[in-house]
Amino acid sequence: MSLSTIRFAELPALGAPLAGGTFAGITTQPDGTHCAAALLPDQGSDLNHQQAVAWAEGLGGALPTKPIAALLHANLKAQLRPSWHWLQETEGASSAWSCVFYYGDQYDYRKSYEGSAVAVRSIPLSA
Repeated sequence: MSLSTIRFAELPALGAPLAGGTFAGITTQPDGTHCAAALLPDQGSDLNHQQAVAWAEGLGGALPTKPIAALLHANLKAQLRPSWHWLQETEGASSAWSCVFYYGDQYDYRKSYEGSAVAVRSIPLSA
């Protein structure tokens, strides 16, 4: 299930189903758009950064951004592997950010390293 927008008043409780995933909370995009974040159910492993990006897109989602990773750690930690997972943001040509969901720490790793991945879907909110 995919939604183009959802009304703020219609958001489910944290941890409840939303848009084919699990509602993780609300984020604000750099352009000021408020979005509901849904963690998609599958988790990838042994993926380099490029493979992780393609894997998440194949599920109809994206790798989490650094703020969404913090939200996932805060609200859905029990549903995540405690290992490190790729994030969207890159650091130069050869590195990308990751989050260790056990602690919530974020680091950059070489894009060629193999790690885990989760996919999220961001749904814009309307009044």
